[in-house]
Amino acid sequence: MPRRNQGPRLRWLAKRKCFYITWTEHGRSRECSTGTTDRAQAEKAFMEWMQRRGRRSGPSDPAAILITDVLNEYLQQRGTKVEAPDRIAYAVLALTDFFEGNSVADVTPQTCGRYVEQRGRSAGTVRRELGVLRAAINYAHKSGRLTRSVAVDLPDRPEPRDRWLTREEAAKLIRAARTPQARLYLPLFILIALYTGRRKEAILSLRWPQVNLEAETINFEIAGRKRTNNGIVRISPHFLPHLRRAKQRGTDLGYVLHINGHRIGDIKKGFAAACERAGLQGVSPHTLKHTAATWLMQTGTDPWQAAGFLSTSVQTLLRVYGHHHPDYQREAAENIGRRPRNVRVIA
Repeated sequence: MPRRNQGPRLRWLAKRKCFYITWTEHGRSRECSTGTTDRAQAEKAFMEWMQRRGRRSGPSDPAAILITDVLNEYLQQRGTKVEAPDRIAYAVLALTDFFEGNSVADVTPQTCGRYVEQRGRSAGTVRRELGVLRAAINYAHKSGRLTRSVAVDLPDRPEPRDRWLTREEAAKLIRAARTPQARLYLPLFILIALYTGRRKEAILSLRWPQVNLEAETINFEIAGRKRTNNGIVRISPHFLPHLRRAKQRGTDLGYVLHINGHRIGDIKKGFAAACERAGLQGVSPHTLKHTAATWLMQTGTDPWQAAGFLSTSVQTLLRVYGHHHPDYQREAAENIGRRPRNVRVIA
């Protein structure tokens, strides 16, 4: 039986006293010297080699291309142009652990099912990860790397979570974040999330040039991404004073949330500690996005405007949060018992 194909790796070969790129292809071991003993230089050579490998002329059959190659190319070329690049990177790592050595043609409903079982994570997480695999394969097909696409079987979409904060809970959380134990940036993070409905990564990446206090807008557009109107959010008049005070403490070009001018890596631990002090359970940074959408629906905001404000689709907004709207099914409930108009009753 031929050896299983393995994706390219960077390895130190002691007998050669040099870093080598090693992989298997059609069951045969392959290797390529980086020509250096320095790890950093070897990694640079490895990345250049991967890029050259990705520029092979002409599309290939899915059986001739490794899944790891498709995932790495997608991560390099598209990963930085999406709203949550870290989520794609984590998904690629998890997918690589499972599919390493397999070709794109090995993606079947059976292998996707085994991935779901072995991954052992929530249905939502596994669905997002397999969604990245689907996007990577489709991207490779559209860009001319594959002769055809391959279907990726996704698990059923889980029921949307309905955890959101009441106004009182939000106030408790903000007060808990303002205690001496918390970082100065944490209350501002919570306010931005509640008043814009944006994801954690978009908020942590926000710089002051993206905030226009005169026009009262925030531009969450990502550089290099196709420009849309959904990335621009109007600043709530209730939130504007908070931003103006924060701007006085910041710099014109720096991050809105920062530690001594440096970008914050994550707020997970500090946020969890604030939730514990506030006595809140089942709350994560993403809960703030759910809260913003729920509040908009509860106040009767037009779904089209709310969807644009939150940078989501009207269909998704109504499916997940529509039941919070005061007009939810009102007309249907009122009309269900009415007699149809202009209908003649034949005796």
